[in-house]
Formats: sequence, structure tokens, C-alpha cells
Amino acid sequence: MTLEQFYEKNNPWPDRSNQKVLFILDARNSLEEEMLRKWIGSHSDPSASFDAPQVCIDLKDEKTGFDSGQLVMSLALPPETIIAPLRVAWSSGDNRGRLRYLILRDPRKPSPRQGQKILSEHPERVTLMAGAPDTMANLRQRFEDQHSDERAASQSEFANFVARQAALVLDMEERKLKGGRYKMPRHVAATLMASAEYNADLEQLAKDSGRPKDELMKEAAEYMKEMVSAPSSFWIDFYARFNNYCLGLGYEEDIVYDRVALKKIRHMVRNNPSMLLWTHKTYLDGMVVPKVMYDNDFPMPHMFGGANLNFPGLGYLLHRAGAIFIKRSFQDNEVYKITLRHYIGYLMEKRFPMNWAFEGTRSRMGKLMPPRYGLLKYVLEACHHTGAENIHIIPVSISYDIIRDVEEYATEQTGRGKGAESLKWFIGYVRSLARPMGKVYMDIGEPVVLKKAPDPDDRLALSKIAFEVAVEANEVTPITLPSLVTMSLLGAAPKALTETELVEDLNALLQWAESRQLRISPDFDRDFADQMEGPLGIMLKENIVTRYDEGPEVVYGIGLEQHPVASYYRNTVIHFFVNKAIIELALVKASENQEGEAVSVFWNEVDQLRDLFKFEFFYAPTEEFHQQIRDELAHYSDDWETLLNQGAAGFGTLLQNMAPLVAHVTLLTYAEAYSVVAAMLARKEAHESVEQAECIADALTYGRQAYLQRRISSESSIGKLLFKNAYKMLQGRELTEGGPDSLKERRVELSRELRELLRRIDVIRAIGVASRGAS
Repeated sequence: MTLEQFYEKNNPWPDRSNQKVLFILDARNSLEEEMLRKWIGSHSDPSASFDAPQVCIDLKDEKTGFDSGQLVMSLALPPETIIAPLRVAWSSGDNRGRLRYLILRDPRKPSPRQGQKILSEHPERVTLMAGAPDTMANLRQRFEDQHSDERAASQSEFANFVARQAALVLDMEERKLKGGRYKMPRHVAATLMASAEYNADLEQLAKDSGRPKDELMKEAAEYMKEMVSAPSSFWIDFYARFNNYCLGLGYEEDIVYDRVALKKIRHMVRNNPSMLLWTHKTYLDGMVVPKVMYDNDFPMPHMFGGANLNFPGLGYLLHRAGAIFIKRSFQDNEVYKITLRHYIGYLMEKRFPMNWAFEGTRSRMGKLMPPRYGLLKYVLEACHHTGAENIHIIPVSISYDIIRDVEEYATEQTGRGKGAESLKWFIGYVRSLARPMGKVYMDIGEPVVLKKAPDPDDRLALSKIAFEVAVEANEVTPITLPSLVTMSLLGAAPKALTETELVEDLNALLQWAESRQLRISPDFDRDFADQMEGPLGIMLKENIVTRYDEGPEVVYGIGLEQHPVASYYRNTVIHFFVNKAIIELALVKASENQEGEAVSVFWNEVDQLRDLFKFEFFYAPTEEFHQQIRDELAHYSDDWETLLNQGAAGFGTLLQNMAPLVAHVTLLTYAEAYSVVAAMLARKEAHESVEQAECIADALTYGRQAYLQRRISSESSIGKLLFKNAYKMLQGRELTEGGPDSLKERRVELSRELRELLRRIDVIRAIGVASRGAS
């Protein structure tokens, strides 16, 4: 359609009953202004008794604010005057986010000369659009409702408000043409500074602190410059291309996700204040959710970014693609806290989804880390302040076949420091991704829905919400081939398994998982041994798994030096097997008991193990947890209590049905690490205290000695995070602070208990080996 045909077919004039009309022309240059004026003129009514004033403003330029002087004069029109905003929209074809557009200019923002060329060669890329009109009276009423008294009295402030509303309705119209992915907040700082609620909070702070309000507003404006993201269509497109490039270096093009689940969250995000909280395994996690949302035309999600990534280059890009970088510490900065709260509240109110890694840092061990409450607290506090309802917190699990960062984690856990992030570091990191690493998986859990945000001071409510999110994220983490292969081979280590034994192990683990309706990756390759280019082939190339095929049978194994790396992949699904592992060890304890009732001993040991590893895993509340244990045992025998009271014979009957046995592969690493710390503490005198940093440092050296003496099975049991949680366990039992002579015996007794636990784990391992040999 030519521009003349468009003029003829589309009428920019709003419906009116002899009312005056004021046109606001969103024009960046003389060409756009000329096109819009010609459009208005082509439908003017020569017999009309009034002229339609036209005010030209560049509504897209947020850096310098609006030149609203002409609009101030025009707003002195009758209240019934209709204000009608118009805009020229240019599309770029299929070449979105090209780096060369930084130099040659984005074709969606052409110069007059470029625009003339597009009009003559590609008129289909030009659209004139009219935003929803409104009357002067309606706009004045909304302005006065939203702004403080002093600002509501200002005609220039009203003009700025009208300009922002014109930009808003034009953006909404343009998204119909270009897609929902370009929904982005506009003129945020100006809107916040004019807000009655924000001004009221700063006025109260001025009274409380004795500082002038103007001084506080000036300080707040500086915070907004660094805090408020500045997205644009070009940078959103460029970030999408950048994400595709980085992920595509090592991973298959298509991320594996459930399209039905994604459709559900589209509805949630559109209609409710929403957060997408994702698990954190690698620096690439922050690219996965934006990629999937961009590819499916979701509104751009705002992402909280760590200050460590706000370095020149990457920080610039992320800030313009929706990232919000906040100070690491601002507890005593009331102006900053008020500004952040109102900014978040504004985004939630306008239905801009927020997303971040709720663990706060990358998981160095593969399993879910304890949630960090800080960001969740700030967002819920903002929701509480604005009275938001039906807040949807959507857990997202991000998984990978192979992760580049795991090698770094393995060395980091031995005590070596992590290098500082910088542009040079990031370039090297991106280059290191250029090797096959399989697939990426994004799984969406059921949302945690809050009718209203809890009181900001209710820490218990906050911890319960974070716990629910973590449990749901665990539930939707998929079982992948690398996670089960490493689980099977680590369970057999230091022995290797024949291909037949490995396949039998994997089938047993899969059957167990399927009978519990656990989430298994839809791309799980059950014919992995016949397809060496798949995940197993990648694991072999990465030396995570070894393969020997020069003997009469092909055998697979994991080298001792690769246990820390292999353990990482096993740990991604370890939470599914923890309850079963606890059951196996409690059954051994009960079957060996010579005194008391076996069932009572069993339940006591279940609770003891749950408490011992409470810093490692997420458990359901006690009653629900006990029911989960009963449900699991019911899979093996409805009469398990009777069998257990029969002693060794009943125990043997139960174990026959319990394959695969998992206690040794699930809990050995943690039990060995705890035993290292407990043994080290038991060597100290009763009056000696130990601090966490000292404990971890000593345990790293003592653990190395224990490994060389083969008192622990592998280096995967030596790690800072393992020893940190072991210290928390000891601290919770009041064993870290020096005390009376009896403290020495309590420390020694715990060390004995852990050695006894390791013995029972060896019993399970031996039974598993024997049953494999029998088969």
C-alpha cells in the first residue's frame, strides 16, 4: 500500500461531536512531521467551525525529557477538547539488532534522507498510527489524582503528564504491529518523581532526617540514573541476538521447554504482578529465560543483576536490555531504599515481569542452594506498599547436559579463589563455550500465589515463601542422561561397569523415577550407548566418563580425579533420591538393633538423618515428610512394619524389592565431609573454640590427608561448601564454642556416630554390588 492509499483509507481524526481536537505529533524530524500533518490534512473537514491545533514533540527521547513548552500553551483549551496522539512507525524487516546499526542508524529510527528512501523503495515498512484519544478533562482529573498538590498546580507538569500518556497509548498501538516483546516502561524516572506517593515518602523522610526535600529529590534523581533500566527496541533485539550467539556456541539451538506450561505463564504474567525465579548453575542462566520469552513474544522481563556483571561493555548492554543493577549494600540509605521500592512497585503495577536467580549465586555443587531472601524481600515489600494482589511467583528450573563452569567450581571448592569478572574475563569465558555441551532445559513449576504480600517484617512468612519456591523448582528439575549416568557410575566407583551393567542400572533408576512420576527430560536418550555423538559422547570427550573397549566387553567408569565434576551432575537430581537413601540407612540401623522395637528405632533414625543433613536438602514439614517415607515404603510392601520387626530376615525381604539402592551414591559425599570436620573438631580440647573460616581452612587440609589415607573415598568429599554446612551442623549442636570437659566427649561421640553412618553406607554399597553380581 502506498502512503497516499494509506492516507485515503485511514482517518486520524477521532470521533467528535463538534468538539475541538488537539493533535500531538510524535515526530523526530521534519519528514515525520510532514507525513503526519499531511495525514491530518487529507481528512480535514473544510466546513468545520474550528481549527485543530497540532503540537510536535519527540515522545521517544527520554534522555533530555520533553520540550513541552508549546504543549503548555495548547493545553489552555476547553475541558471537552479531545487530545489525539499520532506517530510514524518504521519497521526494520528481518534484520533486527544488527551491530552495524549503531553506526549506520537503526532503520526503525531513520534520518529524513533514509526515510525518503524507505518510502520510495519499501513503503510497506511505514505505518502511521493513532493512539487512543482522551479529553482534556479526563487527563486533568487523572493527573490530579496521581500527583502531589504542588506538582498538580503546575501547568508544565500537566503538559509533561499529557506527553507521557500520549507516548503510552502510542506504544500500545505500536506493539500491536511489532509484538509484545517490545513492551517496555517509558519515562520511569519522570513518572516516579511526579508521583504523589513517592513525594509523600520523601517529605516524611525530610521531616525525620532534617534534610531539605529538594536535596533528597536531587539525590534520588542520581540513584534513578544508575538504577532504572533504559530498554529500547534496538537493544532488546541486540540482546536477543547476543543470547542466541552465546548459547549457540556450545548448545543445540532449541531450548527444551513445555509450550503448554509457557502458555499458562503468559496468561499469569499478562494479568498479575509476576516474578520468575530461576535456579542458577552458570552465567548463561540469565540468557535462557529472556531468550525463551523473546522467542515467544513475551514482554521483556526485568532482571536483577549482580554488581559483579556491571562492568564496561556487558553492563552497558544489560542495562539497556532490562537489567536492574542495585548496590550491594544500602541498609542505611533511606533515600535509596524508598526509590528502589517505588521503582519495583511501579514495574509490578504495570505488569512488567521480574526475574532473577533466587539462590543469589551459582550452585557450586549442582544441587539447589539455600534461597537468598534480599531481592525477594525488596520486591514483596514494594508489592505490600502498593497493595498488589494475586502476586505470582513462578519457579523456573534451568538445566544443561554439560556445564562449562563445573571445572571452575571443582577447583574453587578446593580453596582456590575465584577470579574477578571484567570485560577481558567475559570475552575469555564466551570463547570457552565453543565446544559441544548438549541441550539446555527450561522447566516451569506451579506458581506460588500470594493474595497479598506479607508484612515486610514477617521473616517467617518470607522464608516459607522462599522454601515453597525452592521445593517446586526441585520438583520440576528434569532427570537427564548425564545426571543418571554419573549417579550410576559414582555408585559403582572405583569399579567400572560393563555396558550391560550400566544400561541395567539406568533402566532401574528410570523405572523407579517413572513409578514416582518424577520429571524425566522428554529428550532422554535410552539408546545412548548406540549414539556416541549424544550426551554420553560429549561426557567422554570432556573426560567426565571413561570408556574402555579393548577388552572382551566395553566398560564405563569415572576416574578418581573426575569425581568432583561428575558429582556435580549427579547432584542436580540428588534431591529426588534423598528420602529413599534415608529409608535404606534407617532400615539397616533398625535391622541391627538388638534392643527395643525396630519400627521405633527406624523412625528415630529417619529423624536423626533428616536433622543431620538439614543444611543440604529441602524437606517437607515433619508430618508431611513422615507420610512421604510411608508412601515410599508402601511401594515395597504394605506390611513393611511387620517385616521390619522380624529382624534381619524381614530386612532382607524388604531389600529384595528396593532396587536400585541409592544411599551410598546419594549421601556418601556429605557423610564423609561431615566426618572430616567432626574428626578434626574431636581432636581439639574442650576449651578450644573454632570459627567457621578456620574450620573450613583446616578441613581442606585435613580432608586431603584423609583422602590420601583412603579414609574418605574421593576428592568430591572435600569442598568449602560441604565443610561450611558441616560447621553449621556442629554449631547447631553447640559443639563449636569451647566449654566444659564434657564437651570433648560430645564431640568425640558425634565423630563416632558419623563413622558408624559411613559403615552403614558401606553396607548398602556392598549389598548393591552383591545384587549386581548375582544378576
